[in-house]
Amino acid sequence: MERLIQLPRLVWDSIFRHPLPETDLGRATTSFNNFFLHLHPVKVHRNTLRPAYTLGLGLISLFLFIMLVVSGVLLMFYYVPSTAQAYDRMLDLRGTVAFGTFLRNMHRWAAHGMVALVFFHMCRVFFTGAYKAPREFNWVIGVGLFLLTLLASFTGYLLPWDQLAFWAITVGTSIAGYAPVVGQDVRFLLLGDHAVGQEALLRFYVLHVVVLPVVITLLVTIHFWRIRKDGGLSRPEEPEPTATTLPVGTRYGLMGFVRGPLTKSGNVPDNAVFSWPNLLIAELFVFVLTVAGVLAVSLLFNAPLEEPVNVMHPPNPAKAPWYFLGLQEMVSYSAFWGGVGIPTLEVLLLLLIPYLDRRTEGVGRWFAKERLLANSLFLLFSVINIILIAIGTFFRGPNWTFVTPW
Repeated sequence: MERLIQLPRLVWDSIFRHPLPETDLGRATTSFNNFFLHLHPVKVHRNTLRPAYTLGLGLISLFLFIMLVVSGVLLMFYYVPSTAQAYDRMLDLRGTVAFGTFLRNMHRWAAHGMVALVFFHMCRVFFTGAYKAPREFNWVIGVGLFLLTLLASFTGYLLPWDQLAFWAITVGTSIAGYAPVVGQDVRFLLLGDHAVGQEALLRFYVLHVVVLPVVITLLVTIHFWRIRKDGGLSRPEEPEPTATTLPVGTRYGLMGFVRGPLTKSGNVPDNAVFSWPNLLIAELFVFVLTVAGVLAVSLLFNAPLEEPVNVMHPPNPAKAPWYFLGLQEMVSYSAFWGGVGIPTLEVLLLLLIPYLDRRTEGVGRWFAKERLLANSLFLLFSVINIILIAIGTFFRGPNWTFVTPW
C-alpha cells in the first residue's frame, strides 16, 4: 500500500529530475536538463519580456501553426482528396462527426489568423529595426516563412471542394499564369492539368499536409535557433557599464592564483533574467490567450461552406482568397504588372532590406526617429497593400465593377 501511495511521486521524479529551482544555480541547471527548456537560453534580456515591445506576435504565429498541425491531423482522419468525395466529407464533418464543425472552424480561422499574424510580426520586426546586423539572414528566413504561410493557406483553400474554393483557386492560379515565358508552365505544375480538377486537388492536398508543414517546421526551427545565435531579440543599445578597479595584488580565483588588476562588478546592473520561470510564464500566458481566442472565434463563427462545385455557373465576380485580393485588384489594371511585376519587386525588396539599410541607429525601439524615412516607406507599402485587399473584398461587385458594401 505504501508503494502505491508513493507511485505518483516516483513517476514524477522519473520524468522531472530536479525539484522546482529556488536558486540561480538551480534555475540554470533546470534549463540545461529539461528537454523543452534547453531550447531556451538560461537568461534573457528584460526587454524580451516587455509585452509592448514584441506584442507576442511571433509566439502567437508559432502557436497558431501548432494548432493547425494538430487540428489538421484530426481532419485527415475524415478527409478524402477526391473530387467525388471531398465535398461529402465536408458535409459529414458538419452533420455526423462529433465536434466536426468546431474542428473545421478552428483549422480555418487559425489558418487565416496565422497569415495575418505573420505579416504583422514582420511589421513589428521592421518598425523596431530588428532586421539589422547581425540578424539580416533571419529576416530573410522570416520573409520565406511568410511566403510559405501564404502558400500553405492557399493550398488548403481548395480542399473543401465547394464553389468558393474552386473558383478562388481558379482565379489564384490564373494570376500565376501571367508570368512571361514560365507562367503557364508554373500553373500547369500546380494544377497537374489545364484546369482545376482531380489532379489539382491531389497535388494541393500533398503540398498542404506533407511538403509545406515539413518545410515550415524546418525554417521555424532555424529561425528560433538564429534568434539565440544572434544574441536574442533586438534591444536598444545600453551604456557601457562602469567597473571599479581594485588594487593590483595576489588574489585567489577559481583557476588558482591570479596576479593582475581585478574588477569589482557587483555594482553593475544586470538586465538579464532567468528564463525559468520568467520567460516560461510569459510564453504560457501567450499560449493560453491564443488558444482561447481561436476557441472563441470558432464557437461564434462557422467556416464557410458553399454549394458543390459547378463549373458551368461561376460566381460573379469570382474572387481569389482574401490575402490575394490585392493582387487581383492590381491585375484588373495590368495583368503583367499586377500579377507578376510588382509582386516580384516587392518580394525582392523585402529580401534585400537588411542588406540595403546598413545604418545601426534606432535598433530595438518602435518608430525610432533616426529611421523616420524607412519606417514611413514601409508603412506606406503596408497600408497600400491592405487598402487593395479591402477594395477587392468589399468594393468589387459583378464584372469587377465598383460597388458600395452598404
